[in-house]
Amino acid sequence: MKRFFLMSLTLLGMAFSASALAEKADADKPTNIEANQMAYDDLKQINTFTGNVVLTRGTLLMKADKVIVTTDPAGYQFATLYGAPGAAASFRQKRDGGPDLWIEGQAGRIEYDARTEIAKLFSNARLKRLDGSKTIDEVEGEFISYNGSSEFFNVANSTSGASTPGSGRIKVIIQPRTAKGQ
Repeated sequence: MKRFFLMSLTLLGMAFSASALAEKADADKPTNIEANQMAYDDLKQINTFTGNVVLTRGTLLMKADKVIVTTDPAGYQFATLYGAPGAAASFRQKRDGGPDLWIEGQAGRIEYDARTEIAKLFSNARLKRLDGSKTIDEVEGEFISYNGSSEFFNVANSTSGASTPGSGRIKVIIQPRTAKGQ
């Protein structure tokens, strides 16, 4: 059981260690997970946490009703977070580049690919860049793709990731920048 638990923590740690969503210092921090239940399939390399899942690693905080972590044959990890019915999965993490810069997001489902460092948010997706508690930029749509290494956003009005006529609108709020280089 102890080996199983350590293997589970190692898998989750590897899933988020290369994350550009993460502050670089987070890569050296242990991953802590709390949940109501955990199941691990060694043959398929799938680790499933259910019930009020809280994952922390350094400044990274992820919350979901269910988190599934899979490992491909090359050793890359993929995490999928699911919100409970009527609730969203969420993450918050410090960004490099300043003393109090953050990124936070929420959606019905969040997929994170450690190999590409891309987070995809599906269904009622919201993403905010923060300086302390002040919102710098905010985007909303049915789908958001966020590349943490380049801080590139792609927002669409349907969960397919494509803009679909009649599927609603996206919303972007960009705060004015000051001359101090904010």
